[in-house]
Amino acid sequence: MRFEVLGPVRAWCGERELDLGFPQQRALLALLLAHAGRTVPTTEILDVLWAERPPASAPNVIRRYVGALRRLLEPGLPPRAPGGRLPRRTGGHLLEATTDEVDLLRFRELTRQGKRAAATGRSETAARLFTRALGEWSGPLAMGIPEPVRAHVQFTAVQRELLDTARLAADAALLSGHAEQVLPALRHATAHEPLDEPLHARLVLVLAACGLQAEALRTYEDIRRRLAADLSLTPGPELTAAHTRVLRQEVRGARAGHGRGDAGAAPSAESAMPGSVVPPALLPPEPGVLAGREAESEALSALAGTSDVVVVGGMAGVGKSALVGRWAHRVAPRFPDGQLYVNLRGSEVGRAAVEPVDALRVMLAALGVSARRVPDGVAARAGLYRTLLAERRVLVVLDDAVDTEQLLPLLPAAPGCRTVVTSRNALPGLVAEGARPLRLEPPSAADAYAILALLVGPGRSAAEPAAVDEIVALCGRLPLALTVVAARADGDPGLPLASVAAELRARHGTLDALPALRAAFLGSYRRLPDDSARLLRLLSRHPGPLITPATAASLTGLPVRRSRILLGHLAESHLLAEPTPSRYTLHHLLRALAGELVDELDGTDGTQ
Repeated sequence: MRFEVLGPVRAWCGERELDLGFPQQRALLALLLAHAGRTVPTTEILDVLWAERPPASAPNVIRRYVGALRRLLEPGLPPRAPGGRLPRRTGGHLLEATTDEVDLLRFRELTRQGKRAAATGRSETAARLFTRALGEWSGPLAMGIPEPVRAHVQFTAVQRELLDTARLAADAALLSGHAEQVLPALRHATAHEPLDEPLHARLVLVLAACGLQAEALRTYEDIRRRLAADLSLTPGPELTAAHTRVLRQEVRGARAGHGRGDAGAAPSAESAMPGSVVPPALLPPEPGVLAGREAESEALSALAGTSDVVVVGGMAGVGKSALVGRWAHRVAPRFPDGQLYVNLRGSEVGRAAVEPVDALRVMLAALGVSARRVPDGVAARAGLYRTLLAERRVLVVLDDAVDTEQLLPLLPAAPGCRTVVTSRNALPGLVAEGARPLRLEPPSAADAYAILALLVGPGRSAAEPAAVDEIVALCGRLPLALTVVAARADGDPGLPLASVAAELRARHGTLDALPALRAAFLGSYRRLPDDSARLLRLLSRHPGPLITPATAASLTGLPVRRSRILLGHLAESHLLAEPTPSRYTLHHLLRALAGELVDELDGTDGTQ
């Protein structure tokens, strides 16, 4: 059997193409292919096939579709036999298929191999693998199924996988000096996403690296006009920077001094290391005020016990760094060869994120490599870094990461090492590579109460428990907000906590009483693309607690499909929560920020 979903939904038995039946039946097959080897719950199937309200007969319709597909895929199967392709599962349905049989599975496997090659400094191999992966993409995703189903997050998530791989392919090809290798795939990807700025920025650079400078400049002008005409936007920083590099002729077709992308000029570990090195101990001091969070600490320990990389994600101010800092100090004795720490500055306002090449210089110095022996270039430094860690047990903490590309060169390859990442972004590329995610929510009310009690003193909190409860609620249980309020209370020891609560209550709906939290939120907001930032602002005008793609479309005037993608981006940036698929919520303090921003930009966003 052969199946395709990265284009028209099709299936073959040998050389014979199968008639997959009604569009909705095709949609069911496409959904099962997207999750091949995993049981898809019936509730999830209902949500995908009937975007609004499924009819009462919907479960029976699904059973009929499954029966028809089972007979189609296994024509000799006796009646009521479970079969091998669509075995019966309680509460859901499963499609069994091998990687060789499904284009999407081949794409994912090649992408996984490409990410591993990129993470180990083999950029030319990575570019080749990413390009092969994109070769599985034959046309608009899941064509032949109903358009509302194609717009569902289950399929837009696959579209994001394709675009992420296209970006990774371009980056690896540019790094290795083989831009021509990825150009056809990148043209194909941008044709399907004509408004994707990061993708077009890479196309501009790749064209220039291939010697096609005039076409690179035309490509920039084309997307600039489309952004203005379709979205009333100007190019963002990434696209503008790519254009500037082309104008200045700063894009070269081959890496200077390197014949091949996988070749490195790094010295050997033996020549780089001195005879005796003190194990690095770069962890910052353990957080002084952190109460509770024991369940989250246990979850982090469990994930670190089964995975080389754990990503602790969550909104600004939720306490990611504090939790990881405390946990790292607790487990430090398990890593006798040391602990490495780098603040990657992924969300600091007014400061650029740390480049991987600079982070590697810091960690190599901590591992005992003298400055004159640190090689040039990311690939060479990453290779030496992994070589030095090959036989060691080292804990690596990478705090405040901005994206997967920043992290890949910094990940050890040794089985004895563990890496814990904190980020305000979900880092789906890293998770797809095998990292285990831990989403950190605001602490429980009891833990938040305990944090504030530690900050203001147990006697003061015990004297005004109702005020403490109100402060905790008005601060949305966010540790950073509680710290700001406690600093205000500490500045005036005679000020009753009830007065502090009253100040917060009077300023409810704004962040005037929490300037540090506003700055932290702005760090996340300012890294958003323009269209995602505009949607976040406009969400402050939605009165209800739940946000759907239809809600977002009504606020922005954009199509539902585009709005669904933007909501997904905001959720990946931890600016929205997604308690159920395609149903989002906005923390009330983030809503306050959005309200402030939309008021400032009222002339841009109108009065929708």
